[in-house]
Amino acid sequence: MTTTIRSESELRAAIERELPGVRADLERLVRIPGIAFDGFDHSQVERSAEAVAELLRGCSLDVRVVRSGGQPAVIGRRPAPPGAPTVMLYAHHDVQPVGDLSLWQSDPFEPVERDGRLYGRGAADDKAGVMAHIAALRAFGDALPVGVVLFIEGEEEYGSDSLERLLKEHREEIAADVIVIADSMNWDIGVPALTTSLRGVVNCFVEVRTLSQAVHSGMFGGAVPDALTTLCRLLATLHDDAGDVAVEGLVSTGGATVDYPEDRLRTEAGMLDGVSFIGTGRLTERIWTKPAISVIGLDAPATGEAPNALVPTAKAKLSVRLAPGDEAAKAYAALTEHLRRNAPFGASVTVTLEHDGEPCVIDATGPMYDAARAAFQTAWDGVAPVDIGVGGSIPFIDTFRQMFPKAAILVTGVEDPYARAHGPNESLNLGEFARVCLAEALLLAKVAEVAETVAAD
Repeated sequence: MTTTIRSESELRAAIERELPGVRADLERLVRIPGIAFDGFDHSQVERSAEAVAELLRGCSLDVRVVRSGGQPAVIGRRPAPPGAPTVMLYAHHDVQPVGDLSLWQSDPFEPVERDGRLYGRGAADDKAGVMAHIAALRAFGDALPVGVVLFIEGEEEYGSDSLERLLKEHREEIAADVIVIADSMNWDIGVPALTTSLRGVVNCFVEVRTLSQAVHSGMFGGAVPDALTTLCRLLATLHDDAGDVAVEGLVSTGGATVDYPEDRLRTEAGMLDGVSFIGTGRLTERIWTKPAISVIGLDAPATGEAPNALVPTAKAKLSVRLAPGDEAAKAYAALTEHLRRNAPFGASVTVTLEHDGEPCVIDATGPMYDAARAAFQTAWDGVAPVDIGVGGSIPFIDTFRQMFPKAAILVTGVEDPYARAHGPNESLNLGEFARVCLAEALLLAKVAEVAETVAAD
């Protein structure tokens, strides 16, 4: 293999040249409300997929929009030069629902720049990931030193239900030596990161029933338990007095090498004055390597409409994050056993799984990981990247590892701690985005260099 690989200075100049067009295309993507959740207009997800497909065709890729019972994904391919490796570049084009519009300072689907940040739903998660890939391809033009496969998913925010089927159906055309997953975050503004561990997830519903019908709260209250109070008491058993998860059988690990400054975490989370942290141990352990259980939804009468009656049934949605080393099926079984064993007043408890995903730990050693770290350090002007864990979940990483066991998996991202992904006023730091684009271009060059060195040896 002999490939002309562009120099660092050439790639810097190319990225700087391409950034205005990349930003304009990012803004066009942000204007498309492609939400894959039930109840939303899925024609917008189709529109989003077609917009991504058009962008990939502009990079001289062979492009297809594909699906397997779910929302559309986009696959774009360019063959590798003789003897060169192939790199898969993953991102997703669907976005989270916007929630309460009154909490947004501007229209979530009309991108607006304020103080060096681009605001809009998907501006960071993960349409900027899509555009970072495209920026790197545009920087090389016809001189791309590796083969590429872009896999841009269309339902990641909704659980990636059809992803495994898509991967199996298109396995041959998406096979790669290196997989870059641009859906994580950097450690801080000015400090890049490689994500090397992620928690798993079990989302489920727990429903409590105490009565066959609603009855008068004055006539029966005090002797007859209502379902909502019973549910509250049951949910309270999920944590101990310190706030640690109290479900037997869930795995808890340690070993985080960095820690969050408390003030920074409070600011990033938007914690109110006087509210304390929950749990014990280092903050990074609590959010990276220990389980967490959150009540994220509740079905019960709204306060403005509630009659003076004992509620017969109440339902909560739980989000359980699993520490690396745990298994989703075992964790769900342990949670179900805990909820049924601790049912107050003999109430009927039903637990229903919504979706789950496995945690993962990546052994980020070897020449491709060294290449990634070198690319990041160059793009961030000498600042070495930090290996981090992430409290969130990307369950399909485990699927990629099983399907392509020889591939080096690099989990990167465009977000920073202030991006507010999934929340109101999501935003992208434009200066950091420029570094991400440069880092990915440098990474592709360094992957080609590593392959040449290995071939020469």
